[in-house]
Amino acid sequence: EVQLVESGGGLVQPGGFLRLSCAASGFTFHDYSMHWVRQAPGKGLEWLSGMSWNGVFTYYKESIKGRFSISRDNAKNTLYLQMTSLNSEDTAVYYCAKGTGPYIDHGKPYDERGQGTQVTVSS
Repeated sequence: EVQLVESGGGLVQPGGFLRLSCAASGFTFHDYSMHWVRQAPGKGLEWLSGMSWNGVFTYYKESIKGRFSISRDNAKNTLYLQMTSLNSEDTAVYYCAKGTGPYIDHGKPYDERGQGTQVTVSS
């Protein structure tokens, strides 16, 4: 059974930073691309970023380029999202998601996702 457990969310002031983590189990982590998606209040799921199995290929939604950075540690079965220069529009539940293959399939990038961690940006 695929398990994805996000952590690291919380309340942060505008301009602040957070690092999210996602502990993966139940599948061979290094065989799959991994992704971050989010859902803001009252909105649908929004794909943010993806990384290939080996960390060589990364993709970002245009609106977060330069502020967010995805990384992974295959030895620890863990995915990360470093977020900087946060603003109120970044308030959302953040989910990590298992890719559908080792490289990013832009047609269907992910299939399973975790329960999410809440990020609230507010003064």
